[in-house]
Amino acid sequence: MKLSFYGADQCVTGSCHCLEVGGKRILVDCGLQQGRDEVSNAEFPFAAGSIDYVLVTHAHIDHSGRIPMLIKQGFQGRILTTRLTADLLDIMLLDSAHIQEQDAEWKNRKAERSGAPRVEPLYTIEDAARVREFMTTCEYQEQVTLCPGVVVEFVDAGHLLGSASILVTATEGGVTKKLVFSGDIGNINQPIIRDPTPISGADYVVMESTYGDRNHTEVWSYTDDLARIIDKTLARGGNVIIPSFAVGRTQELLYFIREIKDAGMVKSNPDFPVYIDSPLAKKATTIFTGNLHGYLDEDALALVQDGTHMFNFTNLRMTETSEESKALNMDPVPKVIISASGMCDAGRIRHHLKHNLWRKECTVVFVGYQGEGTLGRALLEGAKSVKMFGEEIAVNAEIENFHGLSSHADRDHLLEWISNFKAPKPQHVFVVHGDREVAPFFAQSIQNLGFEAHAPQYTEVYDLIAGTVAERGYLPERKAKPVSGGRTSPAYERLVAVGQMVMESIKRSKGRDNKSLAKFADQLRQLLEKWEA
Repeated sequence: MKLSFYGADQCVTGSCHCLEVGGKRILVDCGLQQGRDEVSNAEFPFAAGSIDYVLVTHAHIDHSGRIPMLIKQGFQGRILTTRLTADLLDIMLLDSAHIQEQDAEWKNRKAERSGAPRVEPLYTIEDAARVREFMTTCEYQEQVTLCPGVVVEFVDAGHLLGSASILVTATEGGVTKKLVFSGDIGNINQPIIRDPTPISGADYVVMESTYGDRNHTEVWSYTDDLARIIDKTLARGGNVIIPSFAVGRTQELLYFIREIKDAGMVKSNPDFPVYIDSPLAKKATTIFTGNLHGYLDEDALALVQDGTHMFNFTNLRMTETSEESKALNMDPVPKVIISASGMCDAGRIRHHLKHNLWRKECTVVFVGYQGEGTLGRALLEGAKSVKMFGEEIAVNAEIENFHGLSSHADRDHLLEWISNFKAPKPQHVFVVHGDREVAPFFAQSIQNLGFEAHAPQYTEVYDLIAGTVAERGYLPERKAKPVSGGRTSPAYERLVAVGQMVMESIKRSKGRDNKSLAKFADQLRQLLEKWEA
């Protein structure tokens, strides 16, 4: 019985883990790496035909985006996920395939001019459409016998509609081990979906660590903060540009904007126009208004029951065609534009950024995690200009990072989640889905709670019966994408990351006794004085 790590190992995207038990190979997620290219998305470190089953925690592309490629390369097994995740995958994988085809077409046009060889898309729309052929669905808390010796159960992870942590009970050679794959653990008190379901125990836990080094803002006021940003921007004649994941985050934003409009909170223009510029978001919103029994939180259920449409309000428009999208940037009326992709690496959002970043009256609002190497991360880190479509674009717009809105649990809630594991207490916790500077740091935080834990490296293999590392992995060389005028070194990036960790430690120290705080300050000052000497 072995567990291999094939993605999101000391990085945030590309989740992929493989459980080998009783002669069967079970993938948990098969995600696309986004942002920084550390390993090739076009190659698996295993033969696709050797995989018997795929378990999907949720529909986000960094957890599901290579499933069509797996099928294209020879997978003939069975895919299991929740009913609503399957519904979302239907539209998200087709959209991803469309992007793959567009990217290949663009590269091939350049290749024709330069004489470079042609490239093929990772997969096509036809490949993505085949995924349903292999799909079986289940509901939360339903126990499914996957194969002899393997029983799986999906429980609500509170991250996205249909998202799940997966419990696997595996037996081999008379030895039974219970494993939990966390998937992405949701934030608490989110609109629409429920809080994560606590899990009481397991022998092994594979756990995400996206925000393992920091907490979200202490006081959340989604509607107030968003209304303030919209009001001040529209008042000065600018547009509010919101890069947003089409599934989940966009629907949350619509939920808040409906509340803002109902309360008349934007004084400069109470009935301001809002555009959803994403065909995928339009399709996803339809799913969010379908059969959601067993998936909604109490507030959302109450809205549905009294006949209120969660996502509908006056002056809301959804664009469909690329012509409609382009027309938004020709229209001088101040407006809110919500568009994908959430990390600004593809899609229509890049065109809106090109037309609005240089305008000081505009605001770009980030409402989700920005992976390393993405355009979104560069803007958040203060890039003065970015290169887009072969043109250098000055960054004059106001950049807002809306900390209060996150579908990921923060550090304290991640620690609370793992602290529930008591019966049995895990033999080991594998920390994944966190940046290279974050995952090992969070693994140490878990160790401080009394658990054995570490952050696996890519291709590491762990013997679950022996409780030892069977094969060492490695950390792929980072290949940063140049998104701005300059490029920083990995060493400098590491320094910045450590600096952020120091700031988070300072924030967590609030309320401690004065003696401890003074000692901490003196130590930091001595270190800085030594460095600057």
